[in-house]
Amino acid sequence: MRILQVITSLHTGGAEKLVVDITRMLRTRGHVVDVVVFDGTNTPFMQRLRETQCKVYNLSTGGSVYSFSYIPKLRKIMKDYDIVHSHNTSPQFFVALANLACNKVIVTTEHNTTNRRRNNPVWKPIDKWMYNRYRKIICISDQAEENLKNYIGNYYDSITTIYNGVDVAAFYQAKPLENVKPNKFIVVMVAAFRKQKDQKTLIDAMSLLPQDEYELWLVGQGDCFEEVRHYAQSKGTQQRVKFWGNRTDVANVLHTADVVCMSSHYEGLSLSNIEGMSSGRPFIASDVDGLREVTKGYGVLFPHEDAKALAGIIQKLHDDKAYYDEVAEKCYQRAMMFDIEKMVDGYEAVYQELMHSK
Repeated sequence: MRILQVITSLHTGGAEKLVVDITRMLRTRGHVVDVVVFDGTNTPFMQRLRETQCKVYNLSTGGSVYSFSYIPKLRKIMKDYDIVHSHNTSPQFFVALANLACNKVIVTTEHNTTNRRRNNPVWKPIDKWMYNRYRKIICISDQAEENLKNYIGNYYDSITTIYNGVDVAAFYQAKPLENVKPNKFIVVMVAAFRKQKDQKTLIDAMSLLPQDEYELWLVGQGDCFEEVRHYAQSKGTQQRVKFWGNRTDVANVLHTADVVCMSSHYEGLSLSNIEGMSSGRPFIASDVDGLREVTKGYGVLFPHEDAKALAGIIQKLHDDKAYYDEVAEKCYQRAMMFDIEKMVDGYEAVYQELMHSK
């Protein structure tokens, strides 16, 4: 099959990582898979994508991801592919519009359980029109599927769920970084600095723990980076909060830490959630949609924005070795249920089904 993935950019994020991984793995299975990016800024993910030898179409560099000029460009590219698969909001709309003149099989993935657009009633008829253009809408978690059906209507039988996946073995077998770990209990969070994420609650939790025993590592970049960095300073935690920026060695960073945490306001199905569990470390998460369904019964959940409860969980994992080992083992067993091969099998099956029903 000839498959085209379309995404806003290849900056940090779960959707971006999924596009890189699925492109690499489907190409090893013999498919032609290429990628359109609206913003072709060079990033670590872009470098990894180019290593697959796929064709990358850059529609702009550093410009807006909302430009009607992308529609004719997409039409010209889409005509050479069997399946066109969009990710994130602007590609969803522009692929649907471009396909009015192409009549290709188009697929999209919903990467979150909700978004701010759904709170504005003006968008609802536009969204319903857009989703109705797609032959298949793939959600990355059960909660994401339920929320989408509640939003646009249960009659959409084109909606299905394929869980996100990661290369569990690669994360489990990774080696710790050398000569970087202080003699402290390290908590790490890997996430883009966006409004959706909640690094501030984790910083608040660190301020409640003994300064000489704990350190927080925050990995990622994003629009809220400076805001969060200044927040850490305002809480007097700047000496024990380390900002790593974007990293290509996340698996090694996770293995260097003692505990992995995801503090967030909502998620789809977080790849960082599964990666953290794959590392063999205990995983802590906010009790919110998208994190709850993967973590509950395996890792440890804390009430949304409750820094005191989070600090208590971190301290218990520090103090109780038996509890630490029990949670770590449960997390690893849970991660095995989300291995990347299962995810790619699911996407490949959807593509083949749609090709056979053309």
